[in-house]
Amino acid sequence: MDGVRVLRADDPRAPALAGAGWRVLARSWAAELDLTRIDAPHLGGLVDRATGAGFTIRALRKADVADVLALDAATAGDYVGGPASAHDRLTPESAAVGAGRLGFGAFAPSGELIGMTYLDVTEGRPIVEVDFTVVAGEHRGRGLATALKAFAVLELARRGLRSVRTGGSADNPASVGANARVGFVVDEHWLTLAPPA
Repeated sequence: MDGVRVLRADDPRAPALAGAGWRVLARSWAAELDLTRIDAPHLGGLVDRATGAGFTIRALRKADVADVLALDAATAGDYVGGPASAHDRLTPESAAVGAGRLGFGAFAPSGELIGMTYLDVTEGRPIVEVDFTVVAGEHRGRGLATALKAFAVLELARRGLRSVRTGGSADNPASVGANARVGFVVDEHWLTLAPPA
């Protein structure tokens, strides 16, 4: 959107823009989890709750890319918020997993991919960034996004990584709650501002 600005909520420019008639289009947040201080039994319990209900949580593989792209297309319109929390549609390249791009999936008892989370690992940096997490609409409210995040956090800790960051729209309370249950601590708030009409 032309002229839109994304600023931290504590940015000293924000009050001046508000006074000049700029309006808040969206609010978003960012959070961090210290992987050296996780509660592994708690996280394992979040995963077990999903697997005990018949779902499978596992790392995504090359053979899953077609299903990943199909789920991404089916959920493309489900992301809330503004530019700061927008989701870029996946391509075959960005759906591929490897050392720097991790993906984990939730599968229904039928074997259908119904949820996924992707994370980016930058070589030489101890901090991992969650790209996105999504669950098919008809399967939301079952703890699958929480289980996916918990599974990913356990895997990152197992690999010896030190920290993981995530974020999202303040207009998505389910996402805020899921991340809090996994242990993420919100440390940034952001505003998407539009200029006066």
